[in-house]
Amino acid sequence: MAGQSCLISNDWICGEYLRTRGQELTDATLQHVGITLASVAIGLLVAFPLALLARRWRAAAGPVLGLTTVLYTVPSLAMFSLLVPFFGLSVSVVVTGLVLYSLTILVRNILAGLASVPEEAREAARGMGYGPVRLLFGVELPLALPALMAGLRITTVSTISLTTVGAILHYGGLGNLVYDGMHSYFKAQVLTASVLCVALAVAADLLLLLVQRLLTPWTRAGKGAV
Repeated sequence: MAGQSCLISNDWICGEYLRTRGQELTDATLQHVGITLASVAIGLLVAFPLALLARRWRAAAGPVLGLTTVLYTVPSLAMFSLLVPFFGLSVSVVVTGLVLYSLTILVRNILAGLASVPEEAREAARGMGYGPVRLLFGVELPLALPALMAGLRITTVSTISLTTVGAILHYGGLGNLVYDGMHSYFKAQVLTASVLCVALAVAADLLLLLVQRLLTPWTRAGKGAV
């Protein structure tokens, strides 16, 4: 029928869906961003001391890297199910699961970044009277930023993707719309939420890339000199 609503005809691309469900899309996107930010931030806070522990005591490196790798291999549905007895059917299950998944990437990249710091830079800093803490935060971490930021970018994009699985607990952000849309075969909702999720991942990666370039200007200068 001519002029039939795209919602009624259940089209994949439907402007009317965007107009009538704008608030729903906004709420889902904000929830998605909030869960991602919380998970990545907590992941960094946990991964940093673990990486320092693994670097300081070589005997701890194997267990730390092994445990974080094993956690990463656990399927997401199983991971969330195992956490439900501890946190109930709450957003804490999703955030905790995402934090555990982030550890293997973050710990390895922090270690790789610290290992890439030239020994000459450390020796020069010690010669200037830098103690262990000042050496770490004033010299080693800034020089380790390229590897650290690379790990942060990978972690953020993968977290945005895995957040959608939280829809099984109704805390999946845009994944909630995809999940509900698949059940009702609501084409416009499935496509729109999926595209927004991809756009969110791309935007986050580009933003972090920009931050990396701003924080590590010497890497661009080095390339330009070649």
